Amino acid sequence: MGRSSRADAALHREQIVTATAQLLRERGSAGISVQDVMGAAGLSHGGFYKHFASKDELLGIATAAAFQSVLAQITDLVEREDAWDAFVTEYLSVEHRDALGEGCANTALAAESARAEPDAPLRIAYSAGLARMIEFLVGLQDLPVDQLEARRRAVVDLSTLVGALTMARATGKAPLSKEILDTVRNELTTRRKS
Repeated sequence: MGRSSRADAALHREQIVTATAQLLRERGSAGISVQDVMGAAGLSHGGFYKHFASKDELLGIATAAAFQSVLAQITDLVEREDAWDAFVTEYLSVEHRDALGEGCANTALAAESARAEPDAPLRIAYSAGLARMIEFLVGLQDLPVDQLEARRRAVVDLSTLVGALTMARATGKAPLSKEILDTVRNELTTRRKS
């Protein structure tokens, strides 16, 4: 295989993973087929098995990519003086609520992971991504606390954020959805200041 062919194959694989990560967050694994994924990537259905052994393998890789994408979007917040407030404000925004395909993998894929077999690639990737997200939140701690307390707070805060975003998405664009976002955002940001 020539360099051009290898480069094309790597590009196609990346396109498939990116498309799957988006579709997985939008529709869930039951709502996407190999044909859907390949079509979204702009490729023919027949080329799928040149890149992946199975749909399950792809779902695990796409789950890891979804977490990586989200972490890449928020990493720059760590340098900000108001990192916690900026993160919470962005996370609990109407824009994030409505961005199913690009939004939080924790929220979009929790039920997928819960339904997956214990050794399924999706569940393994979800658990690893969740652990990385907790570590990210440990790094956002703005109060002097020991490592164990910082981790405890990160777990509670992430659970609160994911729960609020999940309920806001579940209620669509109804007034209750915005009320959930605003109430939890205000609670999490003012609690840190008291």
